[in-house]
Amino acid sequence: MAVEVDIKALYEAGAHFGHKTSRWHPKMAPYIHSKRQDSHIINLEQTVIKFEEALAFVTKTVSSGKKVLFVGTKKQAKDLVRAAAESVDQPYVVERWIGGMLTNVETMTAQIKRLRDLEKRMASGDLENRYSKLEVQ
Repeated sequence: MAVEVDIKALYEAGAHFGHKTSRWHPKMAPYIHSKRQDSHIINLEQTVIKFEEALAFVTKTVSSGKKVLFVGTKKQAKDLVRAAAESVDQPYVVERWIGGMLTNVETMTAQIKRLRDLEKRMASGDLENRYSKLEVQ
């Protein structure tokens, strides 16, 4: 399946609108086209080049059997991200992104282990015996 990134489609989608000029990072300079009303305008030609590089990388990654995490927590993107990830059987995050989810593996692993333990105790009825009905809900 050949995917072509179209500059006109990016422009119509508003992909050229950047952040306020006071919130920029100097490493973004090669990708900024100009400045208008205290906001940067992103260079869509550079965007297309980087999209094509990203597409090649993702294609290579998935074809080698690795997973790609889809992330889209904004209200407008949730359903689209979920559908895209499920259609290719990949993991996704569409609810709140928890800080450190990727960089703090030890803490996240401990939290997942605790959640599984609580679910196991809930299923066995152990928690219902210790707490009132309102506390267990």
